[in-house]
Amino acid sequence: MTARTLFIGGTSSNAGKSWMATAICAWLRRKGVSVAPFKAQNMSNNSYPCQAGGEIGRAQVAQAEACGLEPEPAMNPILLKPSGAGTSQVVVNGRVWKTLSARDYYAHADQLRETVLEAYANLSRRFDAIVIEGAGSVTELNLRHHDLVNLGLVTRIRAPWLLVADIERGGVFGSVIGTTHLLSPDERALFQGFAINKFRGDVSLFDDGVRILEERTASRCFGVFPYADDIVLDAEDSLALKTRPTTPAPPGARLAIAHFPHLSNATDFRLLTWADWITSPPDGRYDFIILPGTKSTIADLAWLRGVGLADWIVEQYRGGATVVGICGGYQMLGRTIHDPGRMESAIAEAKGLGLVEAVTVLARDKRTEVVSAMTPGGIRFGGYQIHLGVTTLDRRERVVPFARLVSRGEGGDGGIADGVRAPRVVGTYLHGAFEHADVCAEIFGIDLPSPDSKAGQYHRLASWFEEHGRNLGQLGLD
Repeated sequence: MTARTLFIGGTSSNAGKSWMATAICAWLRRKGVSVAPFKAQNMSNNSYPCQAGGEIGRAQVAQAEACGLEPEPAMNPILLKPSGAGTSQVVVNGRVWKTLSARDYYAHADQLRETVLEAYANLSRRFDAIVIEGAGSVTELNLRHHDLVNLGLVTRIRAPWLLVADIERGGVFGSVIGTTHLLSPDERALFQGFAINKFRGDVSLFDDGVRILEERTASRCFGVFPYADDIVLDAEDSLALKTRPTTPAPPGARLAIAHFPHLSNATDFRLLTWADWITSPPDGRYDFIILPGTKSTIADLAWLRGVGLADWIVEQYRGGATVVGICGGYQMLGRTIHDPGRMESAIAEAKGLGLVEAVTVLARDKRTEVVSAMTPGGIRFGGYQIHLGVTTLDRRERVVPFARLVSRGEGGDGGIADGVRAPRVVGTYLHGAFEHADVCAEIFGIDLPSPDSKAGQYHRLASWFEEHGRNLGQLGLD
């Protein structure tokens, strides 16, 4: 049996494809449809490990959760993780395959297309419906010959498709009408219509706009969807940092986060809504400074020095601030980072910030694992690891671990130690730790409200889609 399929394409990057695909997944699940997400090729350093092994893009993880499924590599068979200097680490079926330039990557397009089609066929045999997300704009004419993820995929699998446009950025008429005018006859034959996303104000004021767009595109509108400030989903990449709401800093917890060029897993900080994201030394004193995860630790460490933040961080530390490092940021806290296999760059060794007596060696095998851990204060939480490095602490250091990894039903005392807690220095390999309010309270000394459950967010998202959608029966999915 072949699944019913709907492809979600966009007029541009950040138009809301991931959001809309997640909403449709949640809506179908609530209607009792067996549905799975799919994105052939993702470009993001925001990844997540699957329970059965391998890593995929964070957006497909959110979509899997909305479907009530465990994430798996078939949902995102190709993940490109930008590494700098025009190259990306290519993750195929959850595992690191090669590091390639864009031109070299396109040379493998035919081989990778087969991987994409095999993954799609795998899901199509097991589910009643597949919601497919595209990438960027669907009408990048110069990339048509190499396309694995947009309308080239649509025409190969004969998938009906929906176009999403972001009205907030302006130019919605040009983007929707222009996109449809660039379609080939084959692409046009599968086109179902469009949805307008991120509308603010009285939606009825756009009724004439809908009429004009339907006339000019000879297609139907599937909804004018309002901006939903009360729904928060895990972001696909760091672009969403600019659109997240901010709050005032709690007393005694003024916090700065270094915005690395190769920042990864920014979802670690979704509770820290008052943090200042910095790219140069700011004025004033901070209580906490966070060095987040990065796809290229040595390169971002060099950037930290180049913009003056390395010296500023050490000065802040000496003035009483606590420095927190996560994954690559943890590696930077030590004395040195070694890359003997040139896994991340052409540089074999780099000097760290020297705030912890530790040495990191970047290994060939990447560790991708979902874990359960317990803090020294007895807080149990879930997290995950995605890293190449092995960090070794000087045994003479009198420190305690950030947490201990535990198995189900066990306490934290006998588990494997992760990271370090020293005076005004905290380091961990565990992504997701600071997505837990209790862990934040233990480290930052503040009480945060526990966020609404993800299940609650997906339920509201399904209602948002159902309430504001039009002609939904014409999608052919339920």
